[in-house]
Amino acid sequence: MSLRLPTFLSSSPHGDTGLSALETELLAERAASLGRLGSEVERALAALKATTAAPGDAEHEALTNAAARAVWYLIIQRDVCGVRGHEDVIRQYDVPAQVLARLGAKG
Repeated sequence: MSLRLPTFLSSSPHGDTGLSALETELLAERAASLGRLGSEVERALAALKATTAAPGDAEHEALTNAAARAVWYLIIQRDVCGVRGHEDVIRQYDVPAQVLARLGAKG
């Protein structure tokens, strides 16, 4: 799917130039990337919450690590896109303290 900026936001008064088309494509890819990473965070956290393994078990540790990695990737991508701070991610996805501990963050 290709997105186009409204004409009043276009960098060129004569329509899309090669550069503005590239910028539009990059914005679309950034948005899609954030969506994919958000979905991955949801899947990883759901798997962690669904496990019956006790904390400290190998399965539980692997799921906690996977969730921490997914959250970390999302936070980094948001930072690359200019969205600073991770509090929104923690709140929106209800990231558990055990996952935050793996990231070195406080809940």
